[in-house]
Amino acid sequence: MAQSVLDTTALDDKLSQRFIELDPNGYFIIYLDRDARLIYAEHYTNTINDKGLACDPETGEPIPCNGSLKRQASTLFKGRTAKELCIEIFEKSTTCLVSRLDHAAYLGREFVRAEDALLAGEEYIQD
Repeated sequence: MAQSVLDTTALDDKLSQRFIELDPNGYFIIYLDRDARLIYAEHYTNTINDKGLACDPETGEPIPCNGSLKRQASTLFKGRTAKELCIEIFEKSTTCLVSRLDHAAYLGREFVRAEDALLAGEEYIQD
């Protein structure tokens, strides 16, 4: 029996609420440039404190999730497809920016979602 879209959406929503350990090598902000038909991924460095929170390496202060803290990206990646972006980050980059397999898998999923939104002309919001 095939699963309905509602069932899989509910499952994905539930899984998005689970606890995850943050990557000490940093995090990515993903967005689209529709005019250029590109997916962008900005990499930001961070440290992880003893409470498991991502902190600004310069100040040691926790990084708020609401985007109120404006920081300079350490690296900017761009690609026309999810595959091209993954190759740029995971194969061509000389620095290992992702130290956790779950983080790499998350990025792959998000890049595919971003590519789908770009191709469909839909809004993309990073999970």
